[in-house]
Amino acid sequence: MKKIKRTLSVVTIAALITVLGACANHDDHDQASPTPDETEVQEDVEMDEEQDHGHEHDETEHGGGPHSDTLTAPTHFNDKASENLVHFNTKNITRLPSDDPLELSIMTSQMIWPATHEENQPGTVILAPLESWQLSLASLNLVHHPNDGPLFYTENGVISDRVITEINRLQPKGNVAGTQVMVMGTVNDGELDKLVDYKVDQTTETEAAAFANEIDQIYAELTHGTPNGVIISSMDEEAMLHSIPAGSWISHMSEPVLYVTHSELPQETIEALERRNGNAEIYVLGSEEVISQEVITQLEEYGTVTTISGETPVELSIEFAKFKDRTTNFGWGVNQPGHGLMIASTASPELAILAAPFAHLGKHAPMVWLEKGEITDEWYDFLTLLKPMFDLEPTEGPYNHAYLLGTTDVVSYQTQGIIDEKLEIISAHGDHHAHH
Repeated sequence: MKKIKRTLSVVTIAALITVLGACANHDDHDQASPTPDETEVQEDVEMDEEQDHGHEHDETEHGGGPHSDTLTAPTHFNDKASENLVHFNTKNITRLPSDDPLELSIMTSQMIWPATHEENQPGTVILAPLESWQLSLASLNLVHHPNDGPLFYTENGVISDRVITEINRLQPKGNVAGTQVMVMGTVNDGELDKLVDYKVDQTTETEAAAFANEIDQIYAELTHGTPNGVIISSMDEEAMLHSIPAGSWISHMSEPVLYVTHSELPQETIEALERRNGNAEIYVLGSEEVISQEVITQLEEYGTVTTISGETPVELSIEFAKFKDRTTNFGWGVNQPGHGLMIASTASPELAILAAPFAHLGKHAPMVWLEKGEITDEWYDFLTLLKPMFDLEPTEGPYNHAYLLGTTDVVSYQTQGIIDEKLEIISAHGDHHAHH
C-alpha cells in the first residue's frame, strides 16, 4: 500500500474553502474511510465547489471571506461599556460566566440537555478526573457516539454533590449497553456509592496512552465499528494547549484521540493503529516542536499522515477549525459565514474540555483559543473569513454564533464586544445594514 504524507501549512489550509460535515448523519462516517490516492489528494487542494451541510453557498450573495475587506481592531473604545451590566450575553455570543470547572460543566449540561422529555435527555454521563487533562480529553470520544451525554469532572477522587444533583436532574437513559454513568480513572473508596441508583461502568486505567487505546476499544465495542481516522496529539504537559482543540472534533465525530510524546510513539498507540490494518487516516495535531518528525515518520507505517500545524496554540486552533479533508470528510471547514464557535482562554484550558459537547449538539461549534483572553492578529484574519453579508434582507442570513467560556476576569467584556461586532451580519453593498 502506498503511503501519502500530506503536510498542510498555515497558508495552504487557510486557502481551502471546504465542506462542514453534519454531525447528525454519522453512520457513513463511522465506517472505514477510503484511503485517498494522489488524484484525490490533489482534489483536496484544488476545490472548485463549496457546500455547507449540503446546501450550496453563494459568496456573491452573502459575502464574507475573500470578498470582505480585512477586519481590523477597533481604535476608539467606550470605557463605561462594562459598568452596571445585568447580564453578560450579547446578540452573537452566549457567555457561560463561571471560572469554576464544576459549575461551568453544569451550565454546559443544562444548556445542551434540558432533559424536559425523553428526546432531550442524555444517554450516558461521563465522569473524568480534573487532575488529568489527558484522560478527560480522550474520554470526549464517547460524548456523541455512543453516549450522547455530558462530561463532568471528579476532583481529587471525589464526585461532587453538585454533579450528583445534576445527574439526578438529567436522569440519563443509558447507552446501548444500558450504562448510565461512565467513571474514568479512579475515585476514592465509597464514592461510587453515590451512584447506586444508576448502572455504572468504570475504566480504571490511568496511563494516558493506554487509556486512549482503551477508549478506542470501548467505542468500537459499543458502536460495532472502528473508524479509520484518528487524531494524534501529544500527551506531554507542555503540549496541553496544542492537544485540547481535538476535544471538540472527537465530541462531534467518530475519530478518537491517540497519544504520543514529542519523541516517542507508545506501544499502546501502535496497537490502536494496527487495528486499522494499514488503512489509518492519521491527523497529527501540532508542529514539529510539539510532535517530532521522527514520530511522524513512524506513524507513516500505519497509514496516511496529515499534519495540521500552527506556531502557537491560538494559530493551531484556528487552523484546525478551518481544516477540511474532503476525501475522508474529516475536519470542520469553518472558513465562511454561518457557523458556531466555542471560545476559550488559554488561561483556563480545563473549561474547554467541559464545554466540548457544544460541538455535538446545537451550533456544532469547534473550539478556538484566545491568548490569555485577548484577541490577537490571527483572530481578525479568521473573522474576516466568517463575516456574514446579506444581499437584500438581513433575515436571509447566514448567521454566526459563539459560546464564550468564563467570567470577565478570564475574557473581558471588551473582547467579547469586539468579537460580537465582527460576527454580526452586514450588507454586502457596503452600507452596513442598509435601510433595515
